[in-house]
Amino acid sequence: MKGILGRKLGMTQVFTIEGTLVPVTVIEVQPNVVLQKKTIEKDGYAALQLGYEDVKEQRSNKPAIGHAKKANTAPKKYIREIKADELMDCEVGAEIKADIFAAGDIVDVTGTSKGRGYTGTIARYNAHRGPETHGGSKNVRHIGSLATTGRNNGRIEKNTPMPGQDGGFTVTNQNLTVVKVDAEEGYILVKGNVPGPRKGLVMVKTTVKPIKKTAVDELISYEGVDVKEELEKVSEAINEELAKEAAEKAELEAAKKKAASAARKGN
Repeated sequence: MKGILGRKLGMTQVFTIEGTLVPVTVIEVQPNVVLQKKTIEKDGYAALQLGYEDVKEQRSNKPAIGHAKKANTAPKKYIREIKADELMDCEVGAEIKADIFAAGDIVDVTGTSKGRGYTGTIARYNAHRGPETHGGSKNVRHIGSLATTGRNNGRIEKNTPMPGQDGGFTVTNQNLTVVKVDAEEGYILVKGNVPGPRKGLVMVKTTVKPIKKTAVDELISYEGVDVKEELEKVSEAINEELAKEAAEKAELEAAKKKAASAARKGN
């Protein structure tokens, strides 16, 4: 397994050379620094401690500053551990970039879901509404009966779906396909959606499912293309088409007027 920390920037769309539209999530991935290396001999398990995004020393504390100096780096805003057996060759202070993944890799993306505040059971657990016809019940969106387990002592069982705080939980979307990786620009394009708001912290790691890689279609490349020139060409073509349609419409109107005039003279 391997993984890296990044930020969700939002969603967009890309096109394959066959013209297929692919919805993707853009994940900004700046270099992660290995702050600590956990070993089975010393810690009882093998893992890497990754740091993401620098923090000014005056906004950090002495333990965090000292911990970061062991890796010859600045204090980090986010520190996470990952059991990355494929990255255990990395030493403390090494940088891990987006190119540990490639197009076609299957990944799991973990993030914190959007907070939705206090919600009822319909929005929170997809519960059914109450009856609305014939005026038989006014309990349409309320929770309804609770102590109905047959014990006849009015006891509400644990984990009963009830209104409360929704969202703000750690969520993992599995089996997502990496469409493109650009380590120089520092981003990964993942097909589909990932949890969390824009600019939310996410962890991209190898999927736990058995299939780790799949074939992906080649994307259209815009390298070496003058976008402004291409837009001008498209604009000219559209203007020509509009002018042609306007001329045809004018000819049709003139023909209608001529036919109407001939009909009036005939009468």
